[in-house]
Amino acid sequence: MILHHPEDEFLLSLAAGRLPAGQSVVVAAHVESCAACGARLRTLQAVGGALLERADPHPLSPGLLAATLRRIADAPPERPRPMPLPAGAPAGTSLPPGVAWPTSLRGCQVSPWRWVGPGRRFSRVRLPHEPGASLFLLSISPGRSLPRHRHQELELTQVLCGAFADGRAVFGPGDFDAAGSDVHHEPLVQPGSDCVCLTWVEGRLGFDGRIAAAVAHWVGI
Repeated sequence: MILHHPEDEFLLSLAAGRLPAGQSVVVAAHVESCAACGARLRTLQAVGGALLERADPHPLSPGLLAATLRRIADAPPERPRPMPLPAGAPAGTSLPPGVAWPTSLRGCQVSPWRWVGPGRRFSRVRLPHEPGASLFLLSISPGRSLPRHRHQELELTQVLCGAFADGRAVFGPGDFDAAGSDVHHEPLVQPGSDCVCLTWVEGRLGFDGRIAAAVAHWVGI
């Protein structure tokens, strides 16, 4: 069960096409796996389209938005469809069996997995229209963690498989996390299987330890 979802501001910005490319990829990956957020996004897009079609300046009726949003609960769930490797993704960047590539990665260049420590692998994702975006995949084994760190600004994470806990909550398959500069954490992968996440970072991650900081500088996060 998916427990953690993007705030409405992300879905509204995605529906309006105002979300930066790197953020869009992560939020869209969540929407693809979450029937509730997919339905909400479609409703927001429909509302936006209806507003654009209105030629008169008269205000909307007070109950229109509430009535439209109530349609979300009635939307039938959609099952995510498997996606082949993104364009440019080498065979060395395969995901665990049964885990589908998010369709939001279509057209992206995905680098081979790079070893960045015991039980930890990193893969850079390059967007065709924003190659400088800090977007990447992390794969961490059960019982291992991403060393304790802070964020300069915003970090968005979509869990593709596995689960991690960081003291705030447990994030499992399909969950979304938005961590701001107030978050100082050490995500620990839970027992069972490797945890693979799609992550976008604004600014740099500030790791507490010197070795972790050196590795982060080496891979560019």
